Amino acid sequence: MAASVLRLSYPGRRWALTWIDGGSRPRSGTQTGPTSNWARGQSSVTQLSLHKAQKPRKGEHKWAAVVGLEIHAQISSNSKLFSGAQVCFAAPPNSLVSFFDASLPGTLPVLNRRCVEAAVMTGLALNCRINKRSLFDRKHYFYADLPAGYQITQQRLPIAAKGHLTYNTYTGKKRSQVTTKTVRIKQIQLEQDSGKSLHDDLRSQTLIDLNRAGVGLLEVVLEPDLCCGEEAAIAVRELQLILQALGTSQANMAEGQLRVDANISVHHPGEPLGVRTEVKNLNSFRFLAKAIDYEIQRQITELENGGEILNETRSFDYKLGCTMPMRDKEGKQDYRFMPEPNLPPLVLYDATSLPSDADSQQVINIDQLRDMLPELPSATRERLVQQYGMLPEHSFTLVNEVGLLEFFQSVIKETRAEPKKVTNWVLNTFLYYLKQQNLAVSESPVTPAALAELLDLLDSQAISSSAAKQVFEELWKGEGKTAAQIVSEQQLELMQDREALEQLCQATIDGHPQAVMDVKKRNPKAINKLIGLVRKASLSRADPTLIKEILEKKLSL
Repeated sequence: MAASVLRLSYPGRRWALTWIDGGSRPRSGTQTGPTSNWARGQSSVTQLSLHKAQKPRKGEHKWAAVVGLEIHAQISSNSKLFSGAQVCFAAPPNSLVSFFDASLPGTLPVLNRRCVEAAVMTGLALNCRINKRSLFDRKHYFYADLPAGYQITQQRLPIAAKGHLTYNTYTGKKRSQVTTKTVRIKQIQLEQDSGKSLHDDLRSQTLIDLNRAGVGLLEVVLEPDLCCGEEAAIAVRELQLILQALGTSQANMAEGQLRVDANISVHHPGEPLGVRTEVKNLNSFRFLAKAIDYEIQRQITELENGGEILNETRSFDYKLGCTMPMRDKEGKQDYRFMPEPNLPPLVLYDATSLPSDADSQQVINIDQLRDMLPELPSATRERLVQQYGMLPEHSFTLVNEVGLLEFFQSVIKETRAEPKKVTNWVLNTFLYYLKQQNLAVSESPVTPAALAELLDLLDSQAISSSAAKQVFEELWKGEGKTAAQIVSEQQLELMQDREALEQLCQATIDGHPQAVMDVKKRNPKAINKLIGLVRKASLSRADPTLIKEILEKKLSL
């Protein structure tokens, strides 16, 4: 019997969730790229929300996908995890390498306090249990970019465990239906990063840069509670926002500060889980979602054609839009985990266990760090809804778009306009212009002060809404003019002379008797036609509300 499966496809840069039946599935070996023509429906790239899928036909069996993630976040620290070497992106190769990073004999690790505090704060923000006693281990494997032949990590007893991450998806025609989901967190552990291998195909050489070797990482291990690439992308984006709010990681995926490994398997509901594959080093939300959903579809196609899934590591080729085998895991690698002999157990304290004579510089107080936690993204969204009366989906966009919340709050501080009007302009006009030109908020030619001045003019009824849009368009050109200067130069002020406006209304009435007759026949659209004619005669400088008032008075409505 042909089977059905939920599949996420990507028309351009948008996501859609669809059922695939046996007749529409590609055969083995066929590439299922990101622009498949059987995608139905689509949803916003920013909000990445799930759509309701079509139900499978009676008698068809569906597949269930299971996805777990291992997320590596680079800790925001001036120095590395166990050495005093500086941390700096894009520094000259091998310029930030200490003797310990190069694994010279006789060098010993010295634990970075900042990294421990970052791990504790992250664990608290993710509702984890903080272990007051955690251990460091050596994980042995041999790569050229790992000079010691082992990585110091926390496999057996990590610094935090058993937490959860909550994230929201928005569905429905108006994006107003909020679905809250939770993914369990198995553990958070401190570990070293490895160096970087640079492959020179022209000379058939591999060069090693150890600047990254020893940089502190937080490994966040999620339980396999996710079912598709879209959910994974939303969950990782929420984690990124939390890390950035805490200041524990900049989590810049473009600079490799947030990397994701995805473990994926498929099975029929009610049956044992299938053999999993691991897709390594996914460094963007788009590629994360694409890789997971391609791998889900690949496994289903392979199984339905009588093949088997290998327990292997794969990479994602973003140019081809597919995963490629790297190495198999059938002969399970023995990492020979052993206790790190050069580091004692990491002991943390809380208010109840802190010794009275303890030196605050020598111990880490969990409760003190808990008190230092900033407002987290979920709390920020709730505050925006309560404080400004905005819709939940609007708060979601403000928080998720990089720099947009700070822009919005700056405008709010500088304008007299109502928050609802500010929200409308920031999300509809400002964000639209940014998306049209593929700009970040930091690259906008319109500053918060400039938009605030424009909204003040609109709020004081010095200009009309249509004139305000003209002014914004001029501001976007970045010529250094203020909103007031543009209004003055282009004579966009609203007519303040009521007598002159009454004369324009009378002239319009006299010149369009048919429209006047339609108004008197109670045609609801006729009055709008007269308003438009008056505004045209006033060069769009007349207030539509005032025009309507004068027309209704003159026509005795």
